[in-house]
Amino acid sequence: MSDELRTKIKKALRHSKNLPTLPAIIQKLTRMAEDPNTTTDQMGRVIAKDHILAAKLLRLVNSAFYGFPQRISSLSSAIILLGFNVIKSLIISSSIFDLMESQDVQLWEHSLGCAVACSVLAKRLDVADPEEISTAGLIHDIGKVAIKMELPDHYEEINRLVSVQQTSRREAERQLLHLDHAEVGGWLAKSWNLPPKLIEPIAGHHEPSACRKEPLACAIVHFGDLLIRALGYGHGDDIWVPSLDQKAWRTLGLTTDDLPSLIDEIEEKLWDVKGFSMEIQKEGSPPC
Repeated sequence: MSDELRTKIKKALRHSKNLPTLPAIIQKLTRMAEDPNTTTDQMGRVIAKDHILAAKLLRLVNSAFYGFPQRISSLSSAIILLGFNVIKSLIISSSIFDLMESQDVQLWEHSLGCAVACSVLAKRLDVADPEEISTAGLIHDIGKVAIKMELPDHYEEINRLVSVQQTSRREAERQLLHLDHAEVGGWLAKSWNLPPKLIEPIAGHHEPSACRKEPLACAIVHFGDLLIRALGYGHGDDIWVPSLDQKAWRTLGLTTDDLPSLIDEIEEKLWDVKGFSMEIQKEGSPPC
């Protein structure tokens, strides 16, 4: 029965009309980013053809979420300053922000917080392209949104189990669906043709030891999720703090002495993001 249900859920996601598809421009920009002959002007012209996306991108770049010191007024400037991979990550973020915020503000705030924690961790560990890791943190719980939108009856039953049994959402999902939101999120990320640096941390953020291609990215998102839950920043209907995966902790190479300064830096950045979140809710418009 469990395999039958998993197949049914996978089919529902594949044929979903509610969940977003990433714009075709992502694939084109990916090809351009891999071509060493691509110029910033060429990439800027491609993005500029989609006026709505260009406006969202510039708004997000200039938001408190990223906190760049100077205002970025043109796509070319954004690309020069941030680089191709970061721009790609921002476009992915801008495509998903609307959905996350509209479905569950608490989950959205938790996701923003996780993105901040992942960014701080990635920079502290000198990871190449830390904004990609931040994007993975931002969308690591997208599977929860998919379950809510595609399986509303199951979603309500999961809520009931969480309340009655005082258990984590993940345990309730596995009890009812024989899978969890991380696996569903991994399926969704694959359907979007996202790179392994995003797919694996989404699918493996609760079991980072199982990650093979991107163990460090998985460890960062796992620990970022845990830290943000422990700090109580947005809970997404899940008040339980996951257990720390010891292999992931060893992969990070951190010690308990690193934690006070790390948490201080994350909390400082969370104040800016909280202001951004309140600003967006007050406007009543999408956050990008």
